[in-house]
Amino acid sequence: MSAETAYAGKILKVDLSSGSVTRTNTSDYAPRFLGGRGIAAKIYWDEVSPDTGALDPENRLIFSTGPLAGFTGLASSRWQVCAKSPATDTEQFCYANLGGNWGVNLKFAGYDGLVIHGKADKPVYLAIQDGTVEIRDAASLWGKGAVTVRKALKAELGNSVRVLTTGPAGDHLVSFASLLADNDAAASCGFGAVMGSKNLKAIVVRGRSSFKAAQPEQLRELSHHIRELQADRVAERPALVKEGKMLREACWGCPTGCNRIVYKAADGTKGKFMCQASVFYTERARRYYGESTEVPFRATQLCNDYGLDTNVIETMIMWLSRCQRAGILNDDNTGIPMSKMGSLEFIETLVRKISLREGFGDVLAQGLAKAAQTVGKAAQELITDFTIKASQSAHYEARLYIITGLFYAMEPRQPIQQLHEVSRLVNTWMRQATKQEEGHLSTPVLRAITSRFWGSEAAADFSNYDGKALAAKNIQDRQYVKECLILCDFSWPVMYVSNSEDHVGDPTLESQVFAAVTGQAMDEAEMNRFGERVFNLQRAILAREGHRGRESDQLPEQFFTIPLRAAFSNPEGQVPGKDGEIFSRQGMVVDREQFEQMKTEYYQLRGWNPATGLQTRGSLKKLGMADIADGLAKDGLLG
Repeated sequence: MSAETAYAGKILKVDLSSGSVTRTNTSDYAPRFLGGRGIAAKIYWDEVSPDTGALDPENRLIFSTGPLAGFTGLASSRWQVCAKSPATDTEQFCYANLGGNWGVNLKFAGYDGLVIHGKADKPVYLAIQDGTVEIRDAASLWGKGAVTVRKALKAELGNSVRVLTTGPAGDHLVSFASLLADNDAAASCGFGAVMGSKNLKAIVVRGRSSFKAAQPEQLRELSHHIRELQADRVAERPALVKEGKMLREACWGCPTGCNRIVYKAADGTKGKFMCQASVFYTERARRYYGESTEVPFRATQLCNDYGLDTNVIETMIMWLSRCQRAGILNDDNTGIPMSKMGSLEFIETLVRKISLREGFGDVLAQGLAKAAQTVGKAAQELITDFTIKASQSAHYEARLYIITGLFYAMEPRQPIQQLHEVSRLVNTWMRQATKQEEGHLSTPVLRAITSRFWGSEAAADFSNYDGKALAAKNIQDRQYVKECLILCDFSWPVMYVSNSEDHVGDPTLESQVFAAVTGQAMDEAEMNRFGERVFNLQRAILAREGHRGRESDQLPEQFFTIPLRAAFSNPEGQVPGKDGEIFSRQGMVVDREQFEQMKTEYYQLRGWNPATGLQTRGSLKKLGMADIADGLAKDGLLG
């Protein structure tokens, strides 16, 4: 079957309480909100009351693809999960971004999105195969590991189906339970618990549709051009094990691949091993065993199978280690071999007890902040500078990069795509400036890039706060476009190009690709306006759920009081300073007064009330969102 449009055209809605299945038109949402995060956020705004709890049947679990999914050569087939999260500091709207091939198969099955609400009377799984949608019994799968469930459903339905499932942590409603799909694509922010709360064990998809670009020749030319620009990108691999045991694995339709690899263990076990999930236990295991072992890979696989967010597990282990050194927690009062931290025994016990809510694991299952509160004040004081939102780690934070303070202050979770736009560019410049690698990212090139992408050359100087508010706005708008289309974080935006004359990337590529696929003419400014609209929609949702503008746009106190030491991926804390000199931010904190001034400038750029940080009717109306303004006005949430 072939579709003559970028969209499948339908959004599938399933009520597990009644067993009803309905379909709505994607065109009800796409003209204003594109796809991905945008459509998911609008459905959430329309259908989820602020009073709904994360684990209530009326919470919506929303899966969404973008208009570019299903087209090869673009790294564009990622997908989103959105819902009210039990993992955030207070229960509120949150999101996760996944790769692999489950999302594109949902679209091939005929759906741009899937919305699930209600609660089944007993464990079930959902089977979506082309035009057929069935709710099936999952009693035999309940309580089993995610990898086991995936294998069982493929054995039953055929290897061509794609499976998304929970592990035991989701079944037991652990607040930071994750989801696992084919290719070990994982979704954090407690969405495993949301799925478990609905008695939904898995969602199986299989589709055979295809999609035709409106301008296929232009799309082919663009795809070729993009591959040329990215031809010399280097994907880092985890420094853990022998190279021969690692194989590259690209997501569906990706032209270049990234650091996504599959590792094969000595016993034949295979699994994705990349990014934070591949390193969270590496150093502790190395210290414990005195050499590199497969234990870090085992730790990652345990978290995947049980269904736990490795980012939260990482910060939890840091806290447990501090509590052990302080004499607060030990082997006896936790039932966890704290004295063997770094061992396979420790991580196996920790993950199992949390996932099954056994003993002290039931305390930890609440999440880091609530667990520390349960243990006591002394334990709470040990959560200092290593965690920030939703118990996740504070990578790429504001004491080093300044701009990222606004991202963390305004998002319900670690906003990794926004953080990467800053950190990757800065760290590439730093490595080349210190002769750690060859390249063409000189200070003049850096300034040209920040001027083109962030709005000013001043944004390239990280010794001060000049230009950072404008940079934050521009990055957010562009990244929200990316989260709607949905484009891969490794490949987009194309900012620095080694093999070009000026080495400056092209921020118009997103709008060019969208136009080639959909036939809808779009320039850079118009495309970024979509991002600004979706960002404002999410801001409105969070306001309705308790986020109060300037009052809530805050960083944890420790970032104003505890000086920066070693920083993730940048241990010396080196950034570009005045006139391109290497400037170290080690020993520095976020300047409270300048941070507040930066917020004021940012609110003015957004057209929000600079005193309160609340959105205004005028700013929303300019974005074509008068209806959203009306909704906020009813609750007194306009500035």
